[in-house]
Amino acid sequence: MSFCFNFDVPVQTNAENVDGSNLQSGEKDSAAQSTEDTTKSAEPVKEARKHLLPYDLDFLPGDAVFETVSIGTLPPLHFLNETVFEKTASEREDTENIFSLSAEQKSDLISGVYEGGLKVWECTYDLLELIEQQGATFGGKAVLDLGCGAGLLGILALKRRARQVHFQDYNSTVIEELTVPNVILNCQQHDEADSEDDKEGRGKGKTEKEADCEMKKDKEEVTDSNPPPKKRAVDPSQHPLLAKCCFFSGDWSTFLALVLKTDPPPKYDIIFTSETIYNTAYYPVLHETLHKLLAPDGLVYLATKSHYFGVGGGLHLFKTFVEQKGIFSVDHLWDGDEGLQRHVVSLRFKTAKSS
Repeated sequence: MSFCFNFDVPVQTNAENVDGSNLQSGEKDSAAQSTEDTTKSAEPVKEARKHLLPYDLDFLPGDAVFETVSIGTLPPLHFLNETVFEKTASEREDTENIFSLSAEQKSDLISGVYEGGLKVWECTYDLLELIEQQGATFGGKAVLDLGCGAGLLGILALKRRARQVHFQDYNSTVIEELTVPNVILNCQQHDEADSEDDKEGRGKGKTEKEADCEMKKDKEEVTDSNPPPKKRAVDPSQHPLLAKCCFFSGDWSTFLALVLKTDPPPKYDIIFTSETIYNTAYYPVLHETLHKLLAPDGLVYLATKSHYFGVGGGLHLFKTFVEQKGIFSVDHLWDGDEGLQRHVVSLRFKTAKSS
């Protein structure tokens, strides 16, 4: 199915109830002024929800088709095949009607209704490759996959021994029908690999890098119809990897309000966010979410395109907004020159960088 961006639907922004729609005093350039003007037309937001894992992990469809992406030494990441997912959309629970709406409008994005979470976007792969090149691991880290979609970035952190991983996406349907199944599938495969290691006496003493290298595919994306999910019913709370996960849907402002009610509120060492700065109206609440939830010495990985045609967002506009706020420093980690330019940047608190 061929899709494109559709921006005729009135924008429903994440910016309501968040202080930040006004830039700092001083001269604003045209990009910053445009961002501010867009945020003034905010409409009601989508309430956040915390999603519980199904008790019966056998809920995955037996005829589901999965893809596997393997990049260098990264552990393989499994996710529902996008084409098959679209063809079987009518069989899935979808109280938001995003399957039918995206099909009718032939759009991968309907602002304020469906925010593109059913598709794995190009910049996610850019960030995965960068992580592989850096040799980054996440042992003991608290990680947030913000605007997670299929959840590949959070799943990678989970497989690389993160202490906890929280997944957030705008649409509840995306979380329940895509993110959760993907996480469960990867956790099951991880357990089976560990079981094989134990049987052969190779489980103890093996480093993570050695285990990962056995599955190396030399930085190529591999697609296949395997592995099929295993049939079993397990209490997720007793599962060593699933017990580390929490899942949330909703607008960023209501998500932020929900998690800040936790005692103590979470502080994430790592926040991943990929292709989330396409709409300038969302910048205030995205910035506020990063500000409130990032740990003092934490790091935000942001993967993005230079410009998103049709909405007007992009890296330059977001960097301008961030610089006006004066909270974060922005560093370029990777810049791609082919086609529509893509980038990976990091954000950290200025006080942390200077200390």
